[in-house]
Parts: sequence; structure tokens; C-alpha cells
Amino acid sequence: MPIAYLRALTAPERTRRTNLHLGISLAFIAGAINAGGFLATERYTSHVTGLVSSMADDVAVGEWALAATGVVALLAFLGGAALSAIQINWARRNGSRHVCALPLLTEAALLLGFGVLGSLHHIIGTQLLVTVGLLCFVMGLQNAMITKISHAEIRTTHLTGLVTDMGIELGKLLYWNAGAPGEARVQANQARLKLQGSLVLAFFVGGVVGALGFKHLGYALTVPLAIGLAALSSVQLLPPRD
Repeated sequence: MPIAYLRALTAPERTRRTNLHLGISLAFIAGAINAGGFLATERYTSHVTGLVSSMADDVAVGEWALAATGVVALLAFLGGAALSAIQINWARRNGSRHVCALPLLTEAALLLGFGVLGSLHHIIGTQLLVTVGLLCFVMGLQNAMITKISHAEIRTTHLTGLVTDMGIELGKLLYWNAGAPGEARVQANQARLKLQGSLVLAFFVGGVVGALGFKHLGYALTVPLAIGLAALSSVQLLPPRD
């Protein structure tokens, strides 16, 4: 049963339920990476709006090195999203059932790479530019993957759009329809509201786990996260049970 469930999460045949459950899993991991990564780099690596705002501030005050870090982070996020799209389109064109496998395995490998670089920082002197860029690449990769396979219904690495959409649905839910004819009644999409709330909660819980994990485990936190991603990506390789 667990294998069948995990296989359904990454199967090319998508349903609202599998999109929701995969999105919750990835939002949890994104929250953990974002919070743990902040403790490691003092940068939130999933927040592109913040990155661009910080770049503008750095340029305004002449902090060119920090502005350059922001440029690299932005390009890395963009590059991760582009690579994810290439991998998914290649898998679909070749009729592969492993549409999610390459992005998830790539994310797992890069997370482990981040952990190794961080652990060896005192030896090799890893630059902030490299670690921030690596995490931003991972965030772009993950966000593009779930966005693409869910037809842009789900995003996992930042919450601005999700919370905005939640506010819209709550406004519909609270709207007073008294006296309005049936066709003019404002109706909230409660299923969508539940999906958005679940993603926000998963990101928050992941952030708490990531912050506590990095505080107590350091860069070793990347190991269980990478194992979880690798497990998700590999279940399609197991033979189905009759």
C-alpha cells in the first residue's frame, strides 16, 4: 500500500488528490530548505520578490558584492526552473512514466551537494555566492516541477500568491449574497481554499522542522530531505504488484 501510494504521487496520470499530496510533501521540504538555508546563509532562497528588492537596495547603497550575489541567486532560480521544464518535457516526449524522477533526483543530489559544501566550509572556504546560488537553483527546480505537472494550480516554494488566492476565496466565502439571484451569487471554491491552506501549513511546519534540524544537526539535515526526495523519484522503477 505505501509503495502504491508513493507511485501514484509521481505517476504521469495526475489527479487533484495526487497533486495535493505531492504538493504538500514538496511544500514541507521547501519550507525546511528555506528556513534551514537561512540559518546557513542568512538568505531566504525561495523568495524571488525579496531577492529582487534586496538587489535594488544593495545597488542603491553601493553594496556591489551583495548585489552580485542577488543576481546570481535570481539567475540560479531561473536556471533551475528551466532545467526542470527541459527534464519534464523530455520525459513526456519519450513516453516515460518517470516524469518527476529527473527533477526530484536532481534536487536530491544538489541538496546533498549543499550539505557537503557547508560541512567542508572550514576546509575549502565555500563562498556565500555558491551556496545561495545552489539553494536558489533547487527552489526554482522544485517550484517549476510541481507548477508544470499540476498545470499551474500548485506552487510550493513561496507563499505570496497562495495567501493572496486564499484571501480572494475567503472574501467570496464571507460575501453576503442576500437578495442576489442564483446565477449572480458569489461562490467560494472551498476545495481550492483547502488546497492553499494545506500548502501554507506544510511550508510552515517544514520551516519549523528545518530551523530546528539545522540548529541541532547542522548540514546533516540535508541527508533525510535528500533521501525523501530520492525515494519519491525512484518508486516508479519498482515493479507493480498484481
